[in-house]
Amino acid sequence: MRRTLIRSLPIAVVLFFIEGIAFAQDGGISRGDTAWMLASSALVLFMTPGLALFYGGMVRSKNVLTTIMHSFIAMGVISVLWVLVGYSLAFGGDSSLIGNLEWLGFNGVSVFEPNPDYGATIPHQLYAVYQGMFAIITPALITGGFAERKKFSSYLVFLILWSLLVYCPIAHWVWGKGGWLRSLGTTTGGGTVGALDFAGGTVVHISSGITALVAALIIGRRRGYPGEEMRPNNLTMTMLGTGILWFGWFGFNAGSAVAANGVAVNAFVVTNTAAAMAALAWMAAEWTYRGKPTTLGAASGAVAGLVGITPAAGFVNPLGAIAIGIGAGVLCYSAVIMKTKLGYDDSLDTFGVHAVGGTWGALATGLFAVPVLCQAATGVKDHGGGLLAGNPQQFLFQATGVVATIVYAAVVSAILLFIINAVIGLRVKSGEEDAGLDVSLHGEEGYIL
Repeated sequence: MRRTLIRSLPIAVVLFFIEGIAFAQDGGISRGDTAWMLASSALVLFMTPGLALFYGGMVRSKNVLTTIMHSFIAMGVISVLWVLVGYSLAFGGDSSLIGNLEWLGFNGVSVFEPNPDYGATIPHQLYAVYQGMFAIITPALITGGFAERKKFSSYLVFLILWSLLVYCPIAHWVWGKGGWLRSLGTTTGGGTVGALDFAGGTVVHISSGITALVAALIIGRRRGYPGEEMRPNNLTMTMLGTGILWFGWFGFNAGSAVAANGVAVNAFVVTNTAAAMAALAWMAAEWTYRGKPTTLGAASGAVAGLVGITPAAGFVNPLGAIAIGIGAGVLCYSAVIMKTKLGYDDSLDTFGVHAVGGTWGALATGLFAVPVLCQAATGVKDHGGGLLAGNPQQFLFQATGVVATIVYAAVVSAILLFIINAVIGLRVKSGEEDAGLDVSLHGEEGYIL
């Protein structure tokens, strides 16, 4: 008996510790939810280095460091900008179009108290920093559209201006208190409903993908494109980046529940399911069209599935995720094929994967959303789900969000690019482009063999 008690004591201590983390409350703060959101914030930040490797492996060796630097420096610039003004513009106040300046420098963003509008069981500052990780990766995604030809100085200026003038307003529309897309209508029971975007289909993926296309068109095609062969320099790096993105995406989507609960579990499961299905769908489409399945295709398909499920993760079940994954794989692959036929140079397929995948995911949310999940995720007790559940209004809301995001991001991005081009120029000189941006802009080489 004594030996049994001694052996059981460590297990009892561990269980007591876990239970204490899960259920202890400090002034309305849940330690379990706080721990989960801290981990999710780290996972989302980890996605940006993953994106750097994903993109870095796809460019030519003479541009690998510059491409990686695009993502890495976004971690520096946006982290500071978000604390100073970005979070306040995206989430402050309750206007319909953009936030106010009440939280400049995180002033009033408590580390001890929650903000019930954004997370009732975690410190307000934790929610703010979690959202900051989204703000970091979004402009980094855009760089795939103009890789291998844009000036680094003009990128830095664009990074700051785009984040403040495009990302922050759209984030407020969709997620901010009073945002117009968040509150397009009401249910029969009087609950406020709007466009559903669980983790950033419109805010992150459509906005960045459309901007990438606009940038590619304004800056122009790479020298030698499409006649010159431009093979990826390191697909093993790209595959590693894909794995990191897939891993980090669990924080991206499941973390958007802002709690360690059943909604987070559902988001976790459907995220993995959609990514897997899209990788298979892209591979099948490519195998049929070109006769061979490629590792780059499988990686691109997985990312397309992750993009597609992002707006829907809290609202659809696993069967809906499979449908979204199939659509993302086939539609995004088709968009990449069309790029070659139409002749525009979206270097790393940002438009084809993120804009097309995000648009499909946002609309598919309006098709496959399940009432019980919508009710749990939004707190609206009589939410009717999507079109297939008998609620066509939700599909119209989703379409409204897609169109508004496309138009706003395209117009403002084009204006910013034209202004920057007029003042300091967008594109490197032809000799610098031929020599490679690593040496020309940074005085370094990625590979010295």
